[in-house]
Amino acid sequence: MNIKPEEITSIIKKEIERYESNIKTVDSGTIIQIGDGIARVYGLDDCMQGELLQFPNDVYGMALNLEQDNVGCVLLGSEEGIKEGDIVKRTDKIVEVPVGDAIIGRVIDSLGTPIDGKGPIKCEENRAIEVPAPTIIQRSSVNEPMQTGIKAIDSMIPIGRGQRELIIGDRQTGKTAIGIDTIINQKGKDVICIYVAIGQKQSTVAHIYNTLSEEGAMDYTIIVSSTAADSAPLQYLAPYAGCTIGEYFMNKGKDVLVIYDDLSKHAVAYRTMSLLLRRPPGREAYPGDVFYIHARLLERAAKLSPEYGGGSLTALPIIETLAGDVTAYIPTNVISITDGQIFLEADLFHSGQRPAVNAGISVSRVGGNAQIKAMKQVSGTLRLELAQYRELATFAQFGTDLDKDSKKRLEKGKRLIEILKQDQYEPMRIEKQVAIFYAAVNDFLSDIKVSDIRKFEQGFLEYMDTHQRDLLKRIVDEKTLTGEIKAGLEESIVYYKKVFLQEA
Repeated sequence: MNIKPEEITSIIKKEIERYESNIKTVDSGTIIQIGDGIARVYGLDDCMQGELLQFPNDVYGMALNLEQDNVGCVLLGSEEGIKEGDIVKRTDKIVEVPVGDAIIGRVIDSLGTPIDGKGPIKCEENRAIEVPAPTIIQRSSVNEPMQTGIKAIDSMIPIGRGQRELIIGDRQTGKTAIGIDTIINQKGKDVICIYVAIGQKQSTVAHIYNTLSEEGAMDYTIIVSSTAADSAPLQYLAPYAGCTIGEYFMNKGKDVLVIYDDLSKHAVAYRTMSLLLRRPPGREAYPGDVFYIHARLLERAAKLSPEYGGGSLTALPIIETLAGDVTAYIPTNVISITDGQIFLEADLFHSGQRPAVNAGISVSRVGGNAQIKAMKQVSGTLRLELAQYRELATFAQFGTDLDKDSKKRLEKGKRLIEILKQDQYEPMRIEKQVAIFYAAVNDFLSDIKVSDIRKFEQGFLEYMDTHQRDLLKRIVDEKTLTGEIKAGLEESIVYYKKVFLQEA
């Protein structure tokens, strides 16, 4: 075999030319303690708060405690197979989720992984789940209504696009139902809806998904689910992931609705993590910064000014109370962060008033600015009349003789209470709400039996839909009750009432 020296020389020269002296340094540390989903790592000198760390077996963790001699991390996966002495690497990134139009209609977990069995999601972009809230300059005042389709809310506790309205009440009082009805009501209104399930049962999330699919609402809805079976860190990350996905659409100029169901479980997940990391406990064993975790989440809800695209992100956080106690730690925290609250009462729920909204305690601090004028015209005295009715009803229980005026108010109040009742998953369009409230507030229903009010309402709205569609359309288009529209409504009410009383 004849080897030519010049050939060997040319090969060596080429190899030298191609040689690159890139030495890649990776900042790494060693696990000194692991258990309960918490790891303590020694040697990560330049680690950042909230940074994503890579553990063995493709498990990631998040750095939360930066201590003098170690870093306390929470694991975002199973700790199986990870042991003391293993190497942990820094990633120089914080937790991110994929964002994009491809996510719409899907069910994902806190890290953006699809869990609905419909295959992978192809997203072009990833976004950090923790970003600063929009600045004061970037915001504009709330001036557009976010209609829920629930009569009691749209009339007395209106919500505007970009508002944060708390839904609060005991368990099993219909809190989630209000959120789901609001999502269903956004059909055809070009609103992207995000439902974040924190610590719910998987069967509950599946039921919500099926309900939204049946109503055709999954076409514009994303479900971010971190169920009770998931670890505390994943439950903690879920609302931030949902908010980041919502912000992607808000920055594109779209209107977004995010429902956090619920932040009580979110606070419990954060408490679990904090106590395992040996952070000092405060009131009710929650850590001192539990207010901050909710404040920085809810402050990201905003109505952007036109220069920044004019999009909005409306947040409806849900809080569960124990025996109606709104003075507990987490409820008072979230009440002070939000722009109002819808209070659901167990007693009202069990007495058959559903949705069980207590109009006395419930308040909306900005939604009235976004309410359409037509609704303001019919619902202006509603809250006052209901308050007077409750007072009179308590008084009448003692069997005292009431004067004629008081009896009249009592009867009207009974009819108003009936009008405010509404079935689940049946949100009502705003023009229909205006029509039925006009009849109730202006004493057109006084000669109809209280037990027949719901039946009358159903028949009247069907009649309006079939014979007076133009009148309903004018309410939507003009957004105010002109003399002509009022005359048309009165004529329709009187005519239908005559038909109804004859049939009865």
